[in-house]
Amino acid sequence: MMTLIQPSRGWRHIDFREIWAYRELLYFFTWRDLKIRYKQTVIGVLWAVLQPFLTMVVFSVFFGQFVKVPSEGVPYPVFVYLGLLLWTLFSQSLTRASESVVSHSNLVKKVYFPRLIIPVAASLSALVDFFISFVILLIMMLFYKIVPGPSVVYFPFLVMLCFLCSIGIGFWLAAINVLYRDVRYAVPFLIQLGMYITPVIYPVSVVPKEYAWIIYLNPMTGIIEGFRASLLGYKAMPVAGIGISFLVTVIFLLSGLFYFRKVERIFADVI
Repeated sequence: MMTLIQPSRGWRHIDFREIWAYRELLYFFTWRDLKIRYKQTVIGVLWAVLQPFLTMVVFSVFFGQFVKVPSEGVPYPVFVYLGLLLWTLFSQSLTRASESVVSHSNLVKKVYFPRLIIPVAASLSALVDFFISFVILLIMMLFYKIVPGPSVVYFPFLVMLCFLCSIGIGFWLAAINVLYRDVRYAVPFLIQLGMYITPVIYPVSVVPKEYAWIIYLNPMTGIIEGFRASLLGYKAMPVAGIGISFLVTVIFLLSGLFYFRKVERIFADVI
C-alpha cells in the first residue's frame, strides 16, 4: 500500500501553536547564527558595534561638519547614530531573513519543521546585535548629558515595530529568493538606496511640507523619527507618522506571512 503526500492548495493558515512547539529550534537557529558569525574573529561581538559607530563617525565629519546638515538642536553624532542604530537593525534583519531559506536548503529538503522559524531566527540574531550597539548610544547620551523624558516608554514599542517591519518584508523576500535568486543581488542595492530616502542622516523637517506625506509612506520614517523623540525628548512624539508606520508594517507583516506560507509548499522542490 502506498501513501501519496501532496502539498495543499491555495492559502494556508498559520499555526502559531506549532511554531510555539518548535521554540527550542528557534532558539537553536538564532544561537547558531550568532556563533557562526563571530567564530574565529579577533574582536568577536564588537563587530556589531563597529559598523554603526564607524559609519556615524564618517557621517558626522562629512554631513555634520562639512555639509552642516541640521539636527534639530541635537548633537549631530547622537542624532545620526540613533538613525543608524535602527536602520542597521532593519537592514541586517531584512538581509538575513531574505537569504535564510536558501542558506538552509539541506534542512528544508530533508527535515520537517515550521519553515517560518528560519527567517524569524535569522532576524532575531540582528536584534541581539542591536542591543549590543545600544550600549554605545547610552555612553554617547551620557557624554552629551542627554536625559530621556517620559516619552522613553515608547522605546520598546518602536524597536519591536522596526523588527516586525523588517521581518514582514523579509518573509516576502525569503520566499521570492527561493524562486528567483536575483533577490540576493537586489537587496543590498535597495537597502543602500533606502537609507537615503529615509531620515537617517537628516531630519524630516528638511523635506518640503508638500512632499512630507510621501516620505512618511516609508514605514521606517515614522519609526526613526519616533525613536529619536522617545530617547532625546527634544520634540513631541510624531503620533501621526508612527500611526502610518504601524499600518504599513501590519500590511507587510500579514501579507508576508501568508505569501510565505503559500509558497512554502514548493520550497523543497525548487530550492
